[in-house]
Amino acid sequence: MLRRVLAQLGGLLSTLVIASAVIFGALVLTPGDPVSAIIGGVQPTPELIAQVRADHHLDAPVWERYLQWVGGILSGDLGQSMVYKTSISALLAPRIAVTATLVAYAATIVALVGIGSGILASRGGPWDQAVLVSTTVGLAMPTFVVAILLVWVFARLLGWFPVLGVGDGGWDTLRHLTLPAVSLAIIYIAYVSRITRGSLVAQQTREHVETARVRGIPSARIFRAHVLRNASPQILAVSGTTFASMFATAAIAEQAFGLGGVGALFTEAASRKDIPVVQVIALLMVSIFVAANALVDIIAALIDPRSDRTHA
Repeated sequence: MLRRVLAQLGGLLSTLVIASAVIFGALVLTPGDPVSAIIGGVQPTPELIAQVRADHHLDAPVWERYLQWVGGILSGDLGQSMVYKTSISALLAPRIAVTATLVAYAATIVALVGIGSGILASRGGPWDQAVLVSTTVGLAMPTFVVAILLVWVFARLLGWFPVLGVGDGGWDTLRHLTLPAVSLAIIYIAYVSRITRGSLVAQQTREHVETARVRGIPSARIFRAHVLRNASPQILAVSGTTFASMFATAAIAEQAFGLGGVGALFTEAASRKDIPVVQVIALLMVSIFVAANALVDIIAALIDPRSDRTHA
């Protein structure tokens, strides 16, 4: 187990190093000059352009700028926004809380409904067909379409939930985040439910499960000890990937409901060519994705030491 944890940490660090280089290089090679975004509507002069490029180290070699960027992140300095003229840490702090709450809410819905419906469908019968049909519809529904439908039905027609903002805390925040969380969760509920059902059905036909049935072991015990436990690593793997992916796709829900989270900031920064902000948020999303997969792999190994899964 210790070797496995160390291997995961090594893979995590190497992946982050490679990802940071790719993110930095890709944005440096992006067409267009960030100086125009920094200057804004001011008529640029050669002196002003030179001053801006010097202030933001845009004249330095790419490798030097990359090392400065990585060094700043490691020391806790995320840099300055070119457009907002403030520290990136100050921009991210309130928005991370919004996105984290939204993703946690949506992930809870996915875990309860997705895994629960997958377990229910694995038992067969009419529930199996109902879950298969509903998950097929869910997989075909993009987040922005679900958001529009939810707003129309639950906000406009029924008036049950507010549409914009994050509320004033507590129950009010939960009410404000319910529709965004559901719109974000729908497609992942369908995906997790399908994977859960498939994993459990596959385990039910295994030889050791049939042997346990022949021996007269109660069905509930067989399901807990042999079916669910052996299917858990695959279910956990999908759930971990789903949780990490939500941070990237949350931007759609945030834009639709005016939440002002990290995803919305990422979209706005990209449209305004605020390269330092885009770089930090992109690296943050990669870090969350890799860390979540590494954690899931360790948990799966604790549940079933025989499992041999690897994650990128």
